[in-house]
Amino acid sequence: MRATITLAGMALLTSPAIAETLDIEIGIPRLDVAEYHRPYVAAWIARPDNSVAANLAVWYQQERRGEDEGETWLKDLRQWWRRTGRQLDLPIDGVSGATRAPGTHTISLDTETSGLKDLEPGDYVLNIEAVREVGGREMVQIPFSWPAATDTPLSVSGETELGDITLNITQDE
Repeated sequence: MRATITLAGMALLTSPAIAETLDIEIGIPRLDVAEYHRPYVAAWIARPDNSVAANLAVWYQQERRGEDEGETWLKDLRQWWRRTGRQLDLPIDGVSGATRAPGTHTISLDTETSGLKDLEPGDYVLNIEAVREVGGREMVQIPFSWPAATDTPLSVSGETELGDITLNITQDE
């Protein structure tokens, strides 16, 4: 009796499983304005056809004293709302959260415990959209490939409602 091992099978036997971690740093600038409100922010991964591959974060005013008013204004995150928001039941476990103060905030995801485990290999775009009451609206995008061939730090800077945005994809062997 002879055992046959295919090249694919040999690759599984000889290379350790590689888990990838995706870290997103979102900068929210401190603005010197008379009436400041924390921005609503949505972060999601889109395919090249703009369909949503994964919702990563939605930061908005959470329920207060029995009110659900915060969800009313989510439609102002126009791109996110049109692509996926209006079809979702909020809050989304592990995705929804309260608005954030000015500063840098990190979202850390890995292929073992998040929506990334179902992400097919290919090209994607990280979208970050922010809108602020009595303020403006801004969206930034970072194209990337999944899985990354090497550790991948990518960044872009917003102009008004968003500061520096950094996407780090690291491989954990």
